[in-house]
Amino acid sequence: MDALMSQVKASASKADEAGRKKLIDGLRDLAFSIESPEDTMQRIMFQHLRVAGVRIGIDLKLFDALATSQSPLTTQQLAKKTGANEALMGRLLRYLASEGMIKETGLDTFAATNITKTLAVPGWQAGVRHYFDNCGPVFQKLPDFLKETKYQPITDNTKCVLQPAFNVNVPAFIWLQQNPERFGNFQQYMMQQREGMPTWLSVYPLERETKSWSPEQPVFVDVGGGLGHQCAALKAKYPKLPGRVIVQDLPHAIQVALSTPGVENMVYDFFKPQPVKGAKYYYMRNILHDYPDDKCLVILKNLIPAMSKESVILIDDMVLPNSKVHWQATQLDITLMASLASVERTKAHWEALLDRAGLKIINIYTYTLSLQDSIIATVPK
Repeated sequence: MDALMSQVKASASKADEAGRKKLIDGLRDLAFSIESPEDTMQRIMFQHLRVAGVRIGIDLKLFDALATSQSPLTTQQLAKKTGANEALMGRLLRYLASEGMIKETGLDTFAATNITKTLAVPGWQAGVRHYFDNCGPVFQKLPDFLKETKYQPITDNTKCVLQPAFNVNVPAFIWLQQNPERFGNFQQYMMQQREGMPTWLSVYPLERETKSWSPEQPVFVDVGGGLGHQCAALKAKYPKLPGRVIVQDLPHAIQVALSTPGVENMVYDFFKPQPVKGAKYYYMRNILHDYPDDKCLVILKNLIPAMSKESVILIDDMVLPNSKVHWQATQLDITLMASLASVERTKAHWEALLDRAGLKIINIYTYTLSLQDSIIATVPK
């Protein structure tokens, strides 16, 4: 067994991202295949406890303490640091160590692992808070909701699972904006989850396509671009890109958006006609996956009249395969369905949606493996 584990680790150290993902998924499937019924049910039934345990560890700053310590810490030391009861602390630490979140190095003594260090990163901690606090009650309500609605599609973002889960009557993003702490965790997590990952700029031939573009004309409009991180990344990669670069979003986002040299910040609601005419690119990152088809059609049809013959809409979103979708993508799909009445779309679904909007796909550039993050380049038919 030790030799086999060493061989797996050696293979992982030499693999690229695609190879590493394949190895992880293969080991996961192998583990499933040799489970006993008891193993299977223990793994499934206690998943709620795993995320709750991590949430408690974050609240107590256990991961921060272990990740920054030069040596292992005892239960007593950690209890003193956090103000928690020592006996309770011991039980929590044993549980977290048994789940691989931390490492037990001796009697009542614990140290950080690679997972501990990940859980000490503020952006990932925000992600745990977001999924536990914002999505957890939605997941809990989902079975009853589907039973009550006789297992019909969820297509109205004012009548999905989030509303009864939190006893509200507004769409998720409105509710989040009304709760700054919840919204802050969501935003911080959104920024963290893409750190170090490939981006659309690694696959799309933007420099080639804009070589002769007029400096006076809008070249890139980030529709619903939030704080402007995509425009900032674009200017960092292509500082001499000809043309105006614009980020558009609602007032609350534009008020706190980045001040990036060469980027214009503009207030705009994408459910209204697009005011910037004739841009080379109208870009949307993870916008359409937040909305059901009928709302997506409104957003897309507001762009088309603004386009010139040279304009292209760039949709930065997942393009799932029509079969054998990766588990990391399917769990996001169900989360979006329950919280937003939206969907992660397959290639066939994208083709049908864009056709209804009066658009045709000219190319798809995929830049991540498991999630199939892609740029869909589309133009009017």
